[in-house]
Amino acid sequence: MAKNRIGVREFVEFTVRTGDLNPITTNSNNTALIGAKIHRRLQSAYDASYEKEVYMQHAVVVNDTDYVIDGRADGVQTTPEHVIVEEIKTSARAWEQLPQNTKDRYWAQARVYGHFLCQDRDLAEITLDLVYYQTSNDQVTRFSETHSAQALSLMFDDLLAEFADWLKMRSDIIQTRNASIATLAFPFPEYRKGQYELASAAYKTILASTRLFVEAPTGTGKTISTLFPTIKAMGAGLIQRCFYLTAKQSTRHVAEGAMGLMETHGLHAKSITLTAKDTITFADEPDDPTKNPYMIGYYDRLKPALKDLLANEDQLTRKTIEHYAKKHTLDPFEFSLDASLFCDVIICDYNYLFDPAVFLQRFFSEPDTANFFLIDEAHNLVSRARDMYSAAIDDAAFTQLKVALEPFKGAGLPAIKGNLTKLLTAFDVVRLSLGDQHERFEAEPAAGFVEAVDRLGQSIHDWLSGELRTDQQAVVDLLLPVYFVCLGFLRINDFYNDCFETKLTADAKHLVIKLLCLDPSAFIADSLAKGRGAILFSATLSPMAYYQDVLGGAADSLAYQLPSPFPAAHQAVIVTANIQTTYRQRAASLQTVIASLTVMVTAQPGHYLVFLPSYAYLDMVASAFEAAQPALKTVRQSNAMDAEARAQFLDHFREDPEPVVGFAVLGGIFSEGIDLKGAQLIGVAIVSVGLPGLNSETDQLKAYFDRQNGNGFAYAYQLPGFNNVLQAGGRVIRGAHDTGVILLLDARFCRPDYAQLFPPHWAHAQVSHSTEELARQLTNFWLSVQ
Repeated sequence: MAKNRIGVREFVEFTVRTGDLNPITTNSNNTALIGAKIHRRLQSAYDASYEKEVYMQHAVVVNDTDYVIDGRADGVQTTPEHVIVEEIKTSARAWEQLPQNTKDRYWAQARVYGHFLCQDRDLAEITLDLVYYQTSNDQVTRFSETHSAQALSLMFDDLLAEFADWLKMRSDIIQTRNASIATLAFPFPEYRKGQYELASAAYKTILASTRLFVEAPTGTGKTISTLFPTIKAMGAGLIQRCFYLTAKQSTRHVAEGAMGLMETHGLHAKSITLTAKDTITFADEPDDPTKNPYMIGYYDRLKPALKDLLANEDQLTRKTIEHYAKKHTLDPFEFSLDASLFCDVIICDYNYLFDPAVFLQRFFSEPDTANFFLIDEAHNLVSRARDMYSAAIDDAAFTQLKVALEPFKGAGLPAIKGNLTKLLTAFDVVRLSLGDQHERFEAEPAAGFVEAVDRLGQSIHDWLSGELRTDQQAVVDLLLPVYFVCLGFLRINDFYNDCFETKLTADAKHLVIKLLCLDPSAFIADSLAKGRGAILFSATLSPMAYYQDVLGGAADSLAYQLPSPFPAAHQAVIVTANIQTTYRQRAASLQTVIASLTVMVTAQPGHYLVFLPSYAYLDMVASAFEAAQPALKTVRQSNAMDAEARAQFLDHFREDPEPVVGFAVLGGIFSEGIDLKGAQLIGVAIVSVGLPGLNSETDQLKAYFDRQNGNGFAYAYQLPGFNNVLQAGGRVIRGAHDTGVILLLDARFCRPDYAQLFPPHWAHAQVSHSTEELARQLTNFWLSVQ
């Protein structure tokens, strides 16, 4: 049975923390990065008998529910005279300047670890050392107190009594949830084709504590087929919390809909949707947290707000969070994070688990088998994870900062200005090393450069953590963006290994140093290992072995490919063997492409989408098509379309009864995640095999995988491109009564290395050798489905 885990930090902060919220220094992965470096430095000073990062846990029972309170003490030192638990804390402020509440939390955490160690090692008493490192002057102060095991036990019982109210609330939620799950039936009259098999495989995956990779074509009902068995596994006590991780807002809404559907069938479970901070922040929140009414006194209002929210709501959507945050005058983003601790299902973006900059420390600081992960549209995670584990730094931002800081004076700023000058010098050294080159890749970043970034980041951290005057907000606004760039670069540098390259790019105005992650699979695997298991699913995970490799599939991970739930006869897939769309042959093949598109849209008038690999090629083909078919209505995707423009583009398909042909970019916003049913879309044409454009970074990716497994071209170009093709083709058949055509305009699709990638529901694909043959094939198809 999965136990409910509570981190020591969470336990202490809920019981001891009061006062204001400071987003710069509170609950921040950035602060954790600075602290971790100092922890390692202090811990390295001890001999081999010193125990670092000692994991401890303690079981408690509240309201007949088991909980484990756990965490890691920074150090344990055993001597013949006594045992010492060491807790290391860092800040730029002098100890005397810290609020008493902060000191109380530090000591409370040390006393909890002391209590746990007394129990684990049967100690009569223990010494607690609170080591305080002041980063602004590197001063280390050590405070000690000795307590008997009995005294520490009483202190812990007092904290537990304070926290018991919250534990009881959570255990009541769990009991109500489990009672409702016991009678919960699948929320549809019957399973679609493949749904029961997928739901069974999902439950078995949780039971076996492993990972499952699933390709389930559009229409399978992947969301409800994975969420329903996961909820059932909660009721059976196998897990206590599910994270539904997505790449897009639209798929988060689908997950919300599935939870709402199960609620109408009797489920009582708490679900929450986490919204990005810059999206959910109230418009009237000032930038200065010391003047922000939603942050001042935040922790003093948090408890009644949570009780109000949880007593009255089950589905905590963005709108719900904002309503209660406004009612209780709380920052909505932080309020959503605090509310998530009491939820059964957390719907959020990939980055809350996988991104080292923003992952949820409150859940993922330690592995927890009570958690389970559902990864929607998992094919998107490949490129997203590469981006999460890459970081770039541009000298222009630092040059601009140096000029902007000139007028400002005050304590701490000279150190920042000095370190800024040293970093710009380090940039100059790198630029000189490039000589006449505009771009170069290196095996690792220059050590001296990283040290210069570290010194500047540390000095800005010290200044931001000090006592700031109200008239210094302008300096804060200048420093914060650069500070976060420094920390992002340093964080990724800590992960740097053989899976990375350093890219240097220079022109007359800029020098950019990029830490480029080529293979994040090990990092993805480490993130997935923080739970009991995971299901990674998508309509397009072909070939499965590739996705298992690049998405951190363990050796014992499972793979499952479902057939399409819709009749194969409802869809024609035709490959044109007479068209070459490689870059050099595009002009020569243009007229044949236009003739094929004309045949497609005239064989059955209606709504069509044509996908092309670039905006330049899109404009070429669209212009030629419009010249050949001036009477037909056409619309084009343009670069950087805003939400209104995207909606207008789709409205042509959803609302216009007349035939319309849309031209869009393959791999772009209209090639996946859009839902055009029935007559809204009856066919797509995909021009080219979708290879990513040639560029130096993708070439480095090719070289890396050539070294790893000899499949560099496939891993860097062919397979990512083919996934875009599959996604675009998936726009056609969205429901049981849809019919339509997929036209693959490129002779390369006839080659064995592409044909073997076709999913089972494309197995009936036909080949066309001429425009006349294509016209016959299309005419015959439309006659067969009418």
